[in-house]
Amino acid sequence: MADDQVREMTESALNHLEVELAARRSDGLKSLFDTMSKFPRNYSWKNDLLISQQRPTATRLFTEETWNKVGRSINDSERPITIVAPVFKQDHDQAQTFTNPGVTAAKKDDVSRFEGFGPLDLYDIDQTHGMPLPESAKTTGNPKELADKLKAFATKQGISVEYDKSIAPVMGASFGGKIRLLPDLQPPEELSVLTHALAQEMLHHRKDGDRFSEKAVETQAQAVAYVVGRAVGLETNSVAADYTHLYNGDKETLTESLSVIHETSLKILDRLLPEQHRSPFQEKSGKSPSDMPGHAQGETDRAHPTGLTPTAQGPDQSDSISMER
Repeated sequence: MADDQVREMTESALNHLEVELAARRSDGLKSLFDTMSKFPRNYSWKNDLLISQQRPTATRLFTEETWNKVGRSINDSERPITIVAPVFKQDHDQAQTFTNPGVTAAKKDDVSRFEGFGPLDLYDIDQTHGMPLPESAKTTGNPKELADKLKAFATKQGISVEYDKSIAPVMGASFGGKIRLLPDLQPPEELSVLTHALAQEMLHHRKDGDRFSEKAVETQAQAVAYVVGRAVGLETNSVAADYTHLYNGDKETLTESLSVIHETSLKILDRLLPEQHRSPFQEKSGKSPSDMPGHAQGETDRAHPTGLTPTAQGPDQSDSISMER
């Protein structure tokens, strides 16, 4: 029953997106990319899609249990934001629990058995009231330092980065193993252009790179630049991109494109902000996200110590696999 509900949830979200794109409207995609940029390491792209369609303004998401533990309550008449999380059954009492997919296999065998996937209800901070919380740290960085990190990352991938006045009026371009940038760009502009060009290099050299048209790959690169730029606090011109090129009437190609955009954005952000995107509760308590019962945000890699704790998914593999079934 839970798996049927999961399929229905995700199919409905994708169908809604497909209808918009078939009408040459991309507001839903832009909302999805905004959500990706706010939670780059927290959810699979399909959970990002569910969040963006239910509450596009969401900034801090947790289960009701976690909000209660930090002294906040859900406002009256609030509707939850439902996403997908893995379900494990405790062997000792046959009770079902949502838990973290990052736990080791040995630990899972000792404690619980994977049962499938099911819906999990979260609430945004704006849907709660009670004890004040510390301000969530803004995910920003020095654009010049971030650009230097990207250049180092490109070099490790065998991609050279050069400055070339002759490419004007183009500010940057990918040439298959080489990125050329216009000299004297302002640091934020250079970071945005470099991200776009690096995304082009990474996408063109994927094993399945010929799966997509040139126009689709270019649109994927624009989307990656937008997600990464927003995640590091940049305003980016990619907001004006025509993302409808990701859809050619084929839902399978669309879902593959969104998966590629999410994966590529995460790879770049892992290089730019390896210490960022911590849970606000981790900042407050000093505990890791996996120590927080009911935690629904942040990278997690251990099982929860409590028995019947609903917890949203952290990294992006498991829920997206289930949702494709």
